[in-house]
Amino acid sequence: MAAGSRGRSGGLKDATAIVGIGQTPFAKQLPEDERTLACRAVLAALDDAGIPPGEVDALASYTMEETDEVELAKACGFGDLTFFSKVGFGGGGSCATVAHLAAAVAAGQASVGVAWRSRKRGSGPRPWTNTAVQLPTPAQWTRPYGLLRPVDEIAMLARRYMHEYGATRDHLFNVALACRNRANQNPAAIMYDRPLTREMYMTSRWVSEPLCLFDNCLETDGALACVVVSAERARDCRRKPVYVHSAAQSLPAQHHGMVNYWNDDPLTGPAWTAARHLWKHSDLAPEDVDVAQIYDAFTPLVLLSLEGYGFCGRGEGGAFTEGGALETGGLLPVNTGGGGLSEAYVHGFNLINEGVKQLRGTSTAQVPDASTCLVTAGEGVPTSALLLRS
Repeated sequence: MAAGSRGRSGGLKDATAIVGIGQTPFAKQLPEDERTLACRAVLAALDDAGIPPGEVDALASYTMEETDEVELAKACGFGDLTFFSKVGFGGGGSCATVAHLAAAVAAGQASVGVAWRSRKRGSGPRPWTNTAVQLPTPAQWTRPYGLLRPVDEIAMLARRYMHEYGATRDHLFNVALACRNRANQNPAAIMYDRPLTREMYMTSRWVSEPLCLFDNCLETDGALACVVVSAERARDCRRKPVYVHSAAQSLPAQHHGMVNYWNDDPLTGPAWTAARHLWKHSDLAPEDVDVAQIYDAFTPLVLLSLEGYGFCGRGEGGAFTEGGALETGGLLPVNTGGGGLSEAYVHGFNLINEGVKQLRGTSTAQVPDASTCLVTAGEGVPTSALLLRS
């Protein structure tokens, strides 16, 4: 598509672009509070785009974000805000923050949008330890029986998937290894200098069977942000634009949290619904995707997402990972910054920024000539996805 024609066909397709990204260091414990980290990431993203803070008029983040719009706007020196939104369901909201800004800019409700996530999960409390919010109505049927943490719920899905389709721990290891190998190339990753072997994986402690330590994401302090503007304005920004080609959110009928057991098929999760919408509004298909950043709070989610977004057939997610398919040079390189498993876990926002880096050609594990990138949010919860193109 010619640059001058982007955004003229109506809708969101190529109407907006990500023009700036920023992040703080990642660590198990950082001294700054979450608001300070948020400000640093946002200002870095605006500087990356070459846009003054006073021109920001739209914000989007997560309902779980502790830094609110008023605090951020005052601290960073934004202008009048004409659009602001928050997206629920934790990691499922990552891509939706960008989608909301893209919709607002495309509709003329704003001109410069910033999405961000700031977290102190490494040094802060675990969300499920707050007993005051432990028993919303759905949780009354799971918490008393031991499903206390997200990993316990995903372990149930993983066990069923392995039983029905013959997936093995080696398939889960393939996911963990691909992410760790890419983190070993990324100096910003927490696991940059810590290689992973099959022996380490297979002998590590259980967290919730069949998921071991290395099937679980990191616990991280850090913040990230990105800047969204119209396709027309993007041409004049400091960095190469990365266009939002398609976007989707998904809350399937009768969905029930991570266990999803009220659906006809618990293994057909929100990714399947998001994918139908994403591809429907795209000029591309799964076979056109050069690189993918697939939400990896837990390794089984990658298998489920590979199927949901159409990279392989039902029950084939495990087999798809064989032969180095997820590695650089494989069928579908994934999580090229290390992902939530090995770079940092900031509710998936690092996957968005890594997608931008790939299409700019600046990733530490660059896929040659990458021009399309799928970014997904959390599978197992109401989710979202972006299809980015250069």
